[in-house]
Amino acid sequence: MPFHIIRHDITKVTADAIVNPANTKPVIGSGTDSAVYEAAGKEKLLAARKKIGEIPPGHAEYTLAFDLSAKYIIHCAGVLWEDGTHGEWDILRSCYKTSLALAEQLNCNSIAFPLLATGAYGYPKAEALNVALQEIGRFRLKTESRKKDMDIYLVMFDKQSLELSGKEFDVIEQYIDESYVTAQREREYAADSRAMRRFQSETQSEFNTFHKFTQIIPEPTSDMMSEYLRLHKGKSFRETLMKYIAESGMENAEVYKKANIDRKLFSKIIGKTDYSPRTDTIIALALALELDIFQTNELLKSAGRALSGSERDALLRLCIERKIYNIMHVDTLLFEHGMNTLT
Repeated sequence: MPFHIIRHDITKVTADAIVNPANTKPVIGSGTDSAVYEAAGKEKLLAARKKIGEIPPGHAEYTLAFDLSAKYIIHCAGVLWEDGTHGEWDILRSCYKTSLALAEQLNCNSIAFPLLATGAYGYPKAEALNVALQEIGRFRLKTESRKKDMDIYLVMFDKQSLELSGKEFDVIEQYIDESYVTAQREREYAADSRAMRRFQSETQSEFNTFHKFTQIIPEPTSDMMSEYLRLHKGKSFRETLMKYIAESGMENAEVYKKANIDRKLFSKIIGKTDYSPRTDTIIALALALELDIFQTNELLKSAGRALSGSERDALLRLCIERKIYNIMHVDTLLFEHGMNTLT
């Protein structure tokens, strides 16, 4: 699971590198910057930072992490939000891009970011999050040559650190309202019951015809019915998944990176014919492949899984119906609503 969104104090996160939203000049600022200096050892870190000198906005340099659990502190100079017309977007993008490139140069296997520029710099949180997810996503998709995916953490100190539900998500609360969930569950249950009865009737009819034609024995047995169902069952999960991958035109590496699963798990999924992954993993793959809700249900059913009537599954269904396929966005929505993330 290369990308993770977590609620924690970034100074206590165990990672090869943590990113500090630093001042351009070698002085101790407020907020996260001050907390990093206190936790790392103020005098030692400040002396190391002074050796670097001034850091231009959007650029990054590193020091040792001293008393932190990390190996390195990547000091990235952010951008002061004015009105969005003074290059703030480009500078914030550069913060993530240069920090990730520096972590790669340092051979880091993990890096932890706060949501940059949203504290004293005043960058709107929803827009800052979009920048973070876009740049992290670009980095993950382009690093094909790495033997191991870099684990990237987006660290929120508390729930109020996020507050990202912008206008595109303002229908979520209504969508997952209890009355909707109950009604949806009842509709799906009724539909599934009718479909099951129809399937059982059709299957029994087909079997009776099959039995009459072959005249195996005078009366069909339950064992014969089971064997008939086994021979006439639908495609396996692996077969269904490979069909959708082929239709997508994507390479395997792009699929597992977009699904935010590691290559070892993906190799197991496509390499073992009888392997049945968790429901969340299947949803992640459906998002990566940009399947619609009917295709997603087919993929789930091929593994003996299904979306339930829970609020969490209602939110996931909404994301699929609204074509919100970026799994980092989906995980962030789940995180904001106090639900377990997919990956």
